[in-house]
Amino acid sequence: MAFVEPVELRARGVLLTPLTLAHEAGLRAAAQDGELWNIRVTSVPEPENTRAYIEQALAMRDAGSRMPFAVVDEASGQLLGTSSYHDIVPALKRVEIGYTWYARSVQRSHVNTTCKLLLLTHAFETLGAAVVGWRTDNYNFASQRAIERLGAKKDGVIRHHAPRRDGTVRDTVLYSMLAGEWPEAKAQLLYLLDQPR
Repeated sequence: MAFVEPVELRARGVLLTPLTLAHEAGLRAAAQDGELWNIRVTSVPEPENTRAYIEQALAMRDAGSRMPFAVVDEASGQLLGTSSYHDIVPALKRVEIGYTWYARSVQRSHVNTTCKLLLLTHAFETLGAAVVGWRTDNYNFASQRAIERLGAKKDGVIRHHAPRRDGTVRDTVLYSMLAGEWPEAKAQLLYLLDQPR
């Protein structure tokens, strides 16, 4: 049995379901909501590259290094975006959460907080993860703020680490949360979700 198996996770009207090629049209539409591929510090695919994006995610899944999810609004069935466990290291009980992006119309809503609550709860309480990590572009300040709001700690920066789509090379900011930090972080996430927006 693999450390991370396909699973459906749901709460507050949000469903995380394993990503498949059947999600291509929905994922393309989510990316078009805000033309997200034009944001230089993200990995959102251009519309014509959506299928290849999903195929790469599935190849990484088959290699055991990633578990990609489609993020779906349960009431409407609309695909809102995607998120993944990745850089899965069973021997260390470590996963990272990333490859996360959402349609512009649901950004700054309850969707991201709900997804992180679902993924973190599953990682720590079902998988028995010892640590969950995140990484983001040094210029993706919105992502850094969102990760810090979760209660993650900044571990450091790997300089000149990964190529961006425009040919420049990014520095990567690393974050993590240890299992012992999860109960307080979970309480804070639940508190945030219960606040009016």
